[in-house]
Amino acid sequence: MQKVRRALRQAQGERELGSAPCLYAIALGSNRRSRHGSPTETLRAALAELRPIAVSRIRSTPALGPAGRGFANAVAIIETGLEPDELLAELKALERAYGRRPGRRWGPRVLDLDIILWSDGPWDGPGPIVPHPEFRNRAFVLKPLAELVPDWRDPVSGLTVRQLLFRLTAPCATHR
Repeated sequence: MQKVRRALRQAQGERELGSAPCLYAIALGSNRRSRHGSPTETLRAALAELRPIAVSRIRSTPALGPAGRGFANAVAIIETGLEPDELLAELKALERAYGRRPGRRWGPRVLDLDIILWSDGPWDGPGPIVPHPEFRNRAFVLKPLAELVPDWRDPVSGLTVRQLLFRLTAPCATHR
């Protein structure tokens, strides 16, 4: 994990000079079989294509809403020179290659890939909203993210991933 923390500090510092690729935290989820096998095997195959510099363990999590089956979830840290809108286009193409089809929100999916954070802070360009607007409310994202980069700060709230997870999961966490 020291490698990831060092890379994050370096990427944030060098991007100010415009010379280094960015780091991204990508959330992965699956709750349907694919040609690669079970949801866990599907995530492993997708991770091989993403070539991350760090990966959380893959967790089993209960389904939200009408998704039906539980999910396999993980977070990966990747490094790329792509801007968030360009990366999102690549992630959506990978989802389609794995058999993802447009459907209802919160429904079952072969592969779901979301940009959660990037080392340049908030994205105000076209395409995705970065940081992901719901990541602060999702333990299935915050737990694996905290496993990898507990000190990465949310550029909107200023809180670390560790602090966001504590606020969400603390027994007396009635505030948000």
